[in-house]
Amino acid sequence: MEVDLFIPCFIDQLYPKTAWNTIRVLERAGCKVHYNPEQTCCGQPAYNSGYFDEARTLARKFLKDFRGKRPMVSPGASCSGYVRDGFADLFDETSGEYQEYIHRKENVIELTDFLVNHLGVVDFGASFPHKVTYHDACSALRGYGIREEPRKLLQNVDGLELIEMEETHECCGFGGTFAVKHKAISSVMTQNKVENALKTGAEFIVSTEASCLMNISGYIKRQKLPVKVLHIADVLAAF
Repeated sequence: MEVDLFIPCFIDQLYPKTAWNTIRVLERAGCKVHYNPEQTCCGQPAYNSGYFDEARTLARKFLKDFRGKRPMVSPGASCSGYVRDGFADLFDETSGEYQEYIHRKENVIELTDFLVNHLGVVDFGASFPHKVTYHDACSALRGYGIREEPRKLLQNVDGLELIEMEETHECCGFGGTFAVKHKAISSVMTQNKVENALKTGAEFIVSTEASCLMNISGYIKRQKLPVKVLHIADVLAAF
């Protein structure tokens, strides 16, 4: 299968290794990966902040950058979910842009969803002999709608011990601009998330969302705590 790779801003700017590992995983699953270097932000930050004109401009560019009929796979449920649902608010339903969006929105697929539900592949021969706990990001769990998919993939990694934390469904406190606008509340939520992870004895907190991991990692580093964060693509690429 041929796929287009859609890389969210956080990964592009802060975790480029995760983007490369996403390619490695997809290729190991038998996919031919296409990457359009002209792609940019999908516009979610602007949309969430109420800048709909700017978000609309980026939505138009997204539709232009991904014109093909191939699946658009992304290592991030937040951006994938926004493209699938948020674009509907930006275009008039009678416009050609809206119809183009409707015809192609189902092609935007988060990585673990694509691997498990579209390809039916859960074992990549990965080896990661560590204790891991999984963070259900709000955008992935309640927005995009994935929960079991990441766990199925992690359970098939050789040597990996998956330990569920308490309140795994609770927000980590990032929420995009929420962490900036409501810093005090966000900090307490992040502390609670990390403390629950530490109770499991896990060495790594894994998630599908680089933005959540960035937020969690910042708290861990400031408190000098004995746990690390890792994107699920990085785990699956540990061949």
